[in-house]
Amino acid sequence: MWGQETLSLKDCIEIGLERNYAIRIVRNEQQISANNATLGNAGYLPSLDLSGGFSGTLNDNRNDLRSGERERTTGVHNETANIGLNMSWTLFDGFGIQATYERLKELERMGELNTRMTIEDFVASLSAEYYNLIRQQIRLNNLRSSLDLSKERLRIVEQSHSIGTMSLLDLQQARVDFNSDSSKVLNQLEVVHRSSVQLKELLAVDDIDTNLQIRDSVIFPNPFLDEVELWQNTLESNAALLIAQKNKTLSELDYKRVRSRNFPYLRLNAGYGYTANWYELGSYDLQQRLGLNYGVTIGMSLFDGFNRRREQRNARIDIENRELRKQELELGLQADLSNLWMAYQNNLDLWRLEKENLVAAQEHFSVAMDRYKLRELSGIELREAQNNLLEAEERRSIAEYNTKLCEISLLQLSGQILTYVAPPNPDEVSE
Repeated sequence: MWGQETLSLKDCIEIGLERNYAIRIVRNEQQISANNATLGNAGYLPSLDLSGGFSGTLNDNRNDLRSGERERTTGVHNETANIGLNMSWTLFDGFGIQATYERLKELERMGELNTRMTIEDFVASLSAEYYNLIRQQIRLNNLRSSLDLSKERLRIVEQSHSIGTMSLLDLQQARVDFNSDSSKVLNQLEVVHRSSVQLKELLAVDDIDTNLQIRDSVIFPNPFLDEVELWQNTLESNAALLIAQKNKTLSELDYKRVRSRNFPYLRLNAGYGYTANWYELGSYDLQQRLGLNYGVTIGMSLFDGFNRRREQRNARIDIENRELRKQELELGLQADLSNLWMAYQNNLDLWRLEKENLVAAQEHFSVAMDRYKLRELSGIELREAQNNLLEAEERRSIAEYNTKLCEISLLQLSGQILTYVAPPNPDEVSE
């Protein structure tokens, strides 16, 4: 698979969701929470034990009788063997069992939310790195194009210098600019490599040196997000907000479990077993018993040093704190959304502006190159036009990438990142 086909963002996400180590770990933790959410773990079901044993005694006995006689026996050997089934079942404990079971189910749902949050973080990180690799490749292509222009300029200068129409200073300057552009290309190759390695690390590839080809070569920001819709989705779907609500629910269930100690408890005990005793002295050589035993226990804690009252007060305070944390988180999300939306709108405007600037810079450089070939423009002026073109391309690429990062962050904040693969090309939509 690796190196044999190009991968889209959707392909990378699908591969990462299957292979990424952090996701595999959190899914295992979710499975543990699901395994724990059982009736037996909550205490609904009885416990049944099978036990057996064997014991013996070896004694020397001395008995003083009322008649004044004394009896002595040595080496008296007695043995006992038993086997039985014992059942214990708490039928009622003040609704504590019910609260415990509800808490286990909430922890199971919490495990699902933790998995979802980890997946959302992964998809956001993977998407950002995917588009960063595109941006760095775009910059590499721009630098290579600039290097080709410098190479062409050097060729022109060398030819002109050979026939005496350009000075040695012009030739040296052209070579310096060519070498400078070559250095930039080499440095950018390293940046592209680092981004590719980071992407492969997120995908958990077996060999980090595997050749990875991505399908996309351009970045298309999505200009059609809606702030009101994003905030509504945040309130309904944000994973951190949902986890905060679950934490409050868990605190409420902990309070119910503490309050359950105010009520009486009812337990059922039963057993069925066999016991055998072997006696060396006495009226019996062997005594055997086979039968059923049962009983019901009802009780209530009347006083425990005011610990229940203390725990109930603390539980109520914890519920209040969970609600305050939820409100604090909601306010923080609102602030984050406001900042991200401002950045998103600003970068969209910059992106549109830089696209226009790039067209102007391309036209300006084309005219400058024609004038340079006609000896109407100096090498320094041509270099300035070349740098202006490269800077315009870089600014447009940065605006595209920053807009895409804001878009990814907004979708993650609103809980919609898992439905995100790649938004439509706005140029195609406008057509």
